[in-house]
Amino acid sequence: MGSIFMARERLATLISGGGTTMAEIIKAVKSGEIPDMEIACVISSKDNAGGLEKAKNLGVPETDIVTIDPHQVQFSEKLLEELRKRGVTVVTQNGWMPKTPENVIKAFKDKIFNQHPGPVPEFGGEGMYGRRVHAAVLLYRRWTLSSDWRRNEHWTEVIAQRVDKDFDKGAVLKRVRVAVLPTDTVEDLQGRALPVEHRLQIELLKDVAKGTIKELGKRQEIITSPSEKLVWELSKKTAILLYPEG
Repeated sequence: MGSIFMARERLATLISGGGTTMAEIIKAVKSGEIPDMEIACVISSKDNAGGLEKAKNLGVPETDIVTIDPHQVQFSEKLLEELRKRGVTVVTQNGWMPKTPENVIKAFKDKIFNQHPGPVPEFGGEGMYGRRVHAAVLLYRRWTLSSDWRRNEHWTEVIAQRVDKDFDKGAVLKRVRVAVLPTDTVEDLQGRALPVEHRLQIELLKDVAKGTIKELGKRQEIITSPSEKLVWELSKKTAILLYPEG
């Protein structure tokens, strides 16, 4: 009588910075919290990313820790080649800055995911990542007096979403609110949101392993009103200037 083996997903995590989410994902995979999944590789867009050393210290083989320059002419081909030769079946963008090439998105279809530290589409898009997102949220909140979001509940949210050809346009799969306090600095809000981001991405991958992914509908709450469009746009532009490195 033959044995039946459950196919294991092979995960690639794409990073550009410190790799804190990547590290938590690797730990969750190794502990078995994320079932039926193994780490295929870690790919960084920067050769000085702090996450590279974290991956090595967590036991990812050096041959599976790869740096790919997104400015090279054959970036899309190289990225897809590295993923395919390791048998990758799932891709997560965990602090990944480059725009992912369309050929990679198409190759992985519904199994390529992104984490984002703020509400989308309002605080997503090109240039919106890292501390910039939290700065934009705080600036908008403090500059608007008429918004229900400002008057009543003070919150932001972190999300997990599908990857789309446009920044932060993919369907949202998971979202969790994070409180915004009156005295918050950008660092305060980031510190409160980051552990929630870590947990959310782990829960997403557990859903991937179980085949229970569901797309969420559009959020009902209105965060930015049409009358405050200029303030909203200015908050994002100012955040980018305040945090040129993200």
